[in-house]
Amino acid sequence: MSEPENQKPAWWHWHRHLYNWVVHWADTRFGMVALIVLAITEPICVPIPADVMVIGMCLGKPGRAIRYGLICSIFSVLGGTIAFALGLAIGGDNVVAFFEHIRLGAKVNLALELYRKYDFWAIAISALTPVPYMLFSWLGGMADVSIKKFVLISIIFRTIRFGSEGLLFYLFGRRARTFIEKYFNLATVIVIIGMALIVLAVKKLGHLFTG
Repeated sequence: MSEPENQKPAWWHWHRHLYNWVVHWADTRFGMVALIVLAITEPICVPIPADVMVIGMCLGKPGRAIRYGLICSIFSVLGGTIAFALGLAIGGDNVVAFFEHIRLGAKVNLALELYRKYDFWAIAISALTPVPYMLFSWLGGMADVSIKKFVLISIIFRTIRFGSEGLLFYLFGRRARTFIEKYFNLATVIVIIGMALIVLAVKKLGHLFTG
């Protein structure tokens, strides 16, 4: 998983160095511990998506891929719940000030607006897509979302995200990596649209039976 010597990034590309350092753990006997640690810390403070560890672990042992995906899902939701609770404990003003300090102030306002307009879908999209789950985890309390709702929706959509990655590797082995890297964003859009249609259908049926 590590890059050849002549392709190493420049020293100032800290984000890429962090990425490489995280991924290298997948090739060691501490891979499972590293997966759990990254899954928990990503929603709190780490700017590296846990997908990189899931993919790295699954590449090494495709037969355990579903297990890796589910473990990542569980601990990612735990991390998101910790961030949610910390956001409530620290206070909204302090959380906003922190994100403004790291130049994410505009994204905070956008996230809060999405929370207040769409509620369920704001959590679902952040849990399923590359939209920063960390941001929505910290801001959930500010948007008056119940922690129970946040956890339940996160469980569903984080499991869809990481569990489906594990399932693909289990079924297709190394070929799954090409599919995930090429079609991940498209697949998440399809899932979101599908879920929206299901919700609309349920609401429509509910009106029919109650009307």
